[in-house]
Amino acid sequence: MGGGPGGPTPERRSERHPRAPPRAPCAQGVAGPDAGASGLCGNSDVTEKREERRPGYPSVGHEGRDVRRADRRWVASETCVAFQGREIKSPSPHLPPCRWSPLIFPHLRMRLSRRALYALVLLLACASLGLLYASTRDAPRLQNPLTLWSPPQGPPKLDLLDLAPEPRYAHIPVRFKEQVVGLLTPYNCSCEPRGGSFAFPFQRQARVIDLTKAFNAEELQTVSVARELEYQAFLARSQSLTDQLLIAPANSPLQYPLQGVEVQPLRSILVPGLSLQEAAAQGVYQVNLIASLGTWDVAGDVEGVTLTGEGQPNLTLASPGLDRLNRQLQLVTYSSRSHQANTADTVRFSTKGHEAAFTIRIRYPPRPRLYPPSSVREGAQYNISALVTIATKTFIRYERLRTLIASIRRFYPTVTIIIADDSDKPERISDPHVEHYFMPFGKGWFAGRNLAVSQVTTKYVLWVDDDFVFTARTRLEKLVNVLERTPLDLVGGAVREISGFSTTFRQLLTVEPGAPGLGDCLRHKRGFHHELLGFPNCVVTDGVVNFFLARTDKVREVGFDPRLNRVAHLEFFLDGLGSLRVGSCSDVVVDHASKVKLPWVSKDTQADTYARYRYPGSLDQSQVAKHRLLFFKHRLQCVTAE
Repeated sequence: MGGGPGGPTPERRSERHPRAPPRAPCAQGVAGPDAGASGLCGNSDVTEKREERRPGYPSVGHEGRDVRRADRRWVASETCVAFQGREIKSPSPHLPPCRWSPLIFPHLRMRLSRRALYALVLLLACASLGLLYASTRDAPRLQNPLTLWSPPQGPPKLDLLDLAPEPRYAHIPVRFKEQVVGLLTPYNCSCEPRGGSFAFPFQRQARVIDLTKAFNAEELQTVSVARELEYQAFLARSQSLTDQLLIAPANSPLQYPLQGVEVQPLRSILVPGLSLQEAAAQGVYQVNLIASLGTWDVAGDVEGVTLTGEGQPNLTLASPGLDRLNRQLQLVTYSSRSHQANTADTVRFSTKGHEAAFTIRIRYPPRPRLYPPSSVREGAQYNISALVTIATKTFIRYERLRTLIASIRRFYPTVTIIIADDSDKPERISDPHVEHYFMPFGKGWFAGRNLAVSQVTTKYVLWVDDDFVFTARTRLEKLVNVLERTPLDLVGGAVREISGFSTTFRQLLTVEPGAPGLGDCLRHKRGFHHELLGFPNCVVTDGVVNFFLARTDKVREVGFDPRLNRVAHLEFFLDGLGSLRVGSCSDVVVDHASKVKLPWVSKDTQADTYARYRYPGSLDQSQVAKHRLLFFKHRLQCVTAE
């Protein structure tokens, strides 16, 4: 053994040695006060520090610095030094041989791991956004359409016949305002989506259903003819002379009532407001009255007035004195001679060179349906149990139904709950304030609604789904207060999902007239008409979510079409469009039970059965039947959901 500059040289180990000694440093040396040592180990920071000389190794001066300046590609672990996975020799004869270790390139591995993690997160985010975009773009509004609607002869043009001038004004030029003309309702509607063709990602896309595709070509022609015949018969039943346009002539000496004259069928009334105003002096003043559904008479005779046609549809009054004639006109009576419950008679009132027309409405006065007031406990504004009945329709989901009832009882212990049930294996609900009505299996969604509402005896009915959950924010008093203090017939609330998102599903419905024989176009989109004065967070709209309080009589009046047995909602509001006044309040909230299926929960066969009935595909027969119904019943050619 020889000596070196710093001391004796240690015995050189054989390269066949099975492994390095325990915790042998990869490279270290000890020098004088001004010299440093390099300790490069995989599990420690790479720093330069003074270390004590380990027994068996020489004190190294410049060689220690040479070791520190060794190739940076060398990385040491506690047991060996390796490079690219190969067993290698030490960079210095003073260091033991090395074998491959799994702890190679630890800092490089850390950097690569972070980059891989960032790439994975970015990839997952992109995949999630892609799935969200696909689901948003493809999500149906009225279920997947059978086909996209295409106009029969290109985009419709506004019929400008109403803007055509009278012949005497034809020579006067007019510059039409396209912005204003575009607001006028055309008589050749189109269900093409409005707006530009470019769609931004995640933008809600308009969905169009061509209802004519529910029929084959031969069947469509037959059904269209039958529909038009039914439509003309409907117009004959529903329209009256009060719907006709009447234009009063200018500078007429005749005074007459414009509107507000009513008589019950087969009854008589005094006709108010008839007179002849001052005109040029005449020897005899004369007026004529002509009716089509009734007869004229007078309640008394005025001296100096000649009457012709008393008790007849045509009555003539003449007098040399204008005042006497006007006094006689105050006593003119009209008698209905046709028993039509809701119609009108357009009568003619004329004098020399002038003629006027006005309507006398023939109908029974609408009968009120009043509910006696209920006692209110001290400190309460309303007696909810006496005013409100909660109605729901259930199918198979008894666990959800019991959760709903339990949540109701927390806040309204005695309110009546009516359940319409068309499950195949019905289970009875034990509750003294629950009325449970059973139906044939799978009878249907709207049929169950009709059954439940038909049994309500209170002034208001609250409709809920069987998987709702009442909370402290489900304040029925607020909804009752809205209906008690406004002319609204129905007011909806909000439904809160498990994600925390709440929806009011406020919908605006618009029916645009179509060309003769083609049918009309239905459009619906989210929105409201205006805020409800005096009620913050409440608005006036056309359709709301499946959580609403309504006047019982108005819901029965509109009704639920039992032919819609699987999927239906807006069809009820379409039936009530024009007669049902609808509002929505976003601060009355009910929770919606979670539909998330947890992987560790056992498979629910009842839920699968429910889903098959609840979510039919676009080609399901119930969907085709609904499209046929909309085509014929409402005389529609297409539906657009924006």
